[in-house]
Amino acid sequence: MKVLCLAICEGKKILAIEHELSSFSYFSRGSIQEGMNFFVQTVVERTPNGQRATVQQDNYTGHVYVSQDGLASVIVTDAEYPQRVAFSVAGKCLDEFKSKFPRKDVTPETTSQRYPELRQHLEKAQDPQSNDPFMRVQRELDETKVILHKTMDSLLQRGEKLDDLVQRSDQLSAQSKMFYKTAKKTNACCTYV
Repeated sequence: MKVLCLAICEGKKILAIEHELSSFSYFSRGSIQEGMNFFVQTVVERTPNGQRATVQQDNYTGHVYVSQDGLASVIVTDAEYPQRVAFSVAGKCLDEFKSKFPRKDVTPETTSQRYPELRQHLEKAQDPQSNDPFMRVQRELDETKVILHKTMDSLLQRGEKLDDLVQRSDQLSAQSKMFYKTAKKTNACCTYV
C-alpha cells in the first residue's frame, strides 16, 4: 500500500502537490510526475463540486474530493490502498488547507511554497493504519485475538497438567488407603501383654 501523489487543486490549477516516486527509476520519475499532474488536473476538472470520486488507471487509483467551493484534494495510490483511508486523508488535507489559506490568498505561486505540511501528510499517509481509527482498532483486535488464543492454549495445557495431578492424587489416595488397611491388619495381629 503506497501513496504516490497528494495534491490540492482549484479547477485545473494545482495549488500544492507532493510526489513520492522513490519506487520508480530515477530517469522515469520526470515523465511519471508529469503524467500524474495531468491525471490530477483531469480528474479534478471532471468531478462536480461537492462530490467524491475514485478513478482506476492501470495499477493505480486516484481518489478525488471536490468541496462545494471548488477546492479539491487528490490522492493517487496503488490499487491496494483502502478507499476510506484515502478519502479521510484527502478531506483532512483539504480542511487544513482551507483553514491555513483564506480564499483571497489562494494562488499556485504562494501556496506551494507556504504549505510544507502537504509533504508531512504524504509521508504519514504511507501507513494507512495510522490514519484510520477503524484499521487501528482492527489491528489491535487481531493482536488481542492472537494473545487470547495463546492464553487459551496455555490454559488448556495447564488443565491437562491439572488432570494429571488429580489422577496422581487419586492414585496416592488409593495407595494410602491400601497401606492403612494393611497396617491395620498387621497391627491387629500384635497384642500387648
